[in-house]
Amino acid sequence: MHISKSSHFILKQVLIVLLFTAINTFAAESDVEQGRKIYMEGVLPSGKPLEGFRAGEVLTGKQAACVLCHRPSGMGSVEGDIQVPPITGNYLYRQGGMLLATMDPRSGKRFNQAHDPYTDQSVATAIREGVNVAGEQMNVLMPRYQLKDDEVRYLTAFLKQLSSKYSPGATKDTVYFATVITPDVDPERRRMLLNVLQRGFMRKNGSTVVSNPRISRRHMVTAAEMVLGTERKWDLQVWDLKGPAETWRSQLEEFYKSRPVFALISGLSGSTWQPVHDFCEQSHIPCWLPSVDLPVESGGNFYNLYFQRGVALEAEVLAKYLSETPDRVPRRLIQLYHDDVLGNSAASVLSRASKEKGINVESRPLLSGNVDSVKSALSGLTEKDAVMLWMRPEDCKMLKDVQVPNANIYISGRMSGAEKSPLPKVWKKSTRMIFPYELPDKRLVNLNYFHRWMRVNEIPIEDEPLQAEAYFALDYMTDTMTEMLDNLYRDYLLERAEYMLSKSEGSKAEIRDRSRQVMRWSTRTPRGTPQEEALVEQTVAGKEKNIPGTGYAEVPSKSTTIYPRMSLGVEQRFASKGAYVVKFDDNEGSSLAAVSSWIVP
Repeated sequence: MHISKSSHFILKQVLIVLLFTAINTFAAESDVEQGRKIYMEGVLPSGKPLEGFRAGEVLTGKQAACVLCHRPSGMGSVEGDIQVPPITGNYLYRQGGMLLATMDPRSGKRFNQAHDPYTDQSVATAIREGVNVAGEQMNVLMPRYQLKDDEVRYLTAFLKQLSSKYSPGATKDTVYFATVITPDVDPERRRMLLNVLQRGFMRKNGSTVVSNPRISRRHMVTAAEMVLGTERKWDLQVWDLKGPAETWRSQLEEFYKSRPVFALISGLSGSTWQPVHDFCEQSHIPCWLPSVDLPVESGGNFYNLYFQRGVALEAEVLAKYLSETPDRVPRRLIQLYHDDVLGNSAASVLSRASKEKGINVESRPLLSGNVDSVKSALSGLTEKDAVMLWMRPEDCKMLKDVQVPNANIYISGRMSGAEKSPLPKVWKKSTRMIFPYELPDKRLVNLNYFHRWMRVNEIPIEDEPLQAEAYFALDYMTDTMTEMLDNLYRDYLLERAEYMLSKSEGSKAEIRDRSRQVMRWSTRTPRGTPQEEALVEQTVAGKEKNIPGTGYAEVPSKSTTIYPRMSLGVEQRFASKGAYVVKFDDNEGSSLAAVSSWIVP
């Protein structure tokens, strides 16, 4: 085919433009990556550690990295009374609309301070001299960095793209979530989990009006949320995994490819959670408080947030409990477990933790459904021995045909069904339970609001730990997303969660206290349907206190967690960190009493 000289010239020019475009794109990506290393790792392009100077102190490497204070999202943090402001490109350069970030929920609503837009030059001045765009000295906690011009350029290139647009799964009117359920989950537990989550999403969306940006909810959550119109509809996908665990990763990737989600919420597993954990870490997708017995502790863990450490926590609590008093240390500790992922993991942790405490451990695997293997494992024990039963409810029922050994017996609360464990009555008289939840009598107050919500939604309490965990995951996500306003970035979700949990659950601070200490059901201001009105006005324990002349009733507690103590710090990923040792406290074995304080190993 003949090409004219003019066509050849045009083609040559197009190729030159494409080449330079590719080179410039590569250079820009290279600048961002160099800036990421400075910001996240404290490493300069030369490979030398970053240096920062603060009040006569020299910070180097990771100690000097911007991420320590401004966090991975770039949205800042609060250090005591010091606000560390957002430094993403949107906030520095004031790009687009009203930009608000919640800085400190302890004192009303404190937001980031407005300022004039920065320029590249004023950003360089702030980095090097600690002088802001208004010409004022910044707080002394802000290090000063003697960066070269190209190093400043790399850092600003990174900041300009950091949290610059919504994370995948978030749009202007909808946030997409998924809950993951592994194939080894009992169908009844799956049903109970989805009942809570799906009803919660339905009710949340029922109070959301996205069409009017000035009235985003039928009830106000915060003034900022109302003004900015940041409330969105929520969409819940159910990702049911199938087949062996080694195929789950590819299934998760297909689910995500079909419908990207902002975060995984709750979730359920009967054994391993490792493939889901790894998928979230590598894909940078938050996994928000799944109900699992075997959370992942090793390796990287920024995107996975758990209630507690599952059977590993119970193992370490038992080892500490036995070792605290010399008279309690057994001649040997016999542990019975199934030769599967969960059983082997529990036995491995107890073996390690007990040996560290000087306790002799013997591990005896069981055959599923085989009473004779249980009898054989328990033979020859004396009162100087101790037994740990890593048993599920179906195993507990099997013990009716097994004689109670003359030994100190302990059982996993989480695996066996907690206070609903079907242990035979004769076994309950001799058995102590490692109990990672709040004691049942105190839970009546702590879960007051949860019980109300379940009644209003006509969902029976069938598995209180599971259902309460699912409800809390949903409730806490609602609180955290509200605090995020329009800053829908995945890293920021986890950063807000770290900060808020201690305030809202641990110290009962303003966020939850303000909105839940008093529940209104005045007949002058109906809450909903007559059925809902009647249900809400019923008492949980018959102890609500009417406040004369107000149409209000005071509720003893509005906590929604089944755990007595929950808190998080920077990059902490396990919210509850201890357990009780309890005994069955009546002839029927239907109530529990603590025989230890709250033990944190």
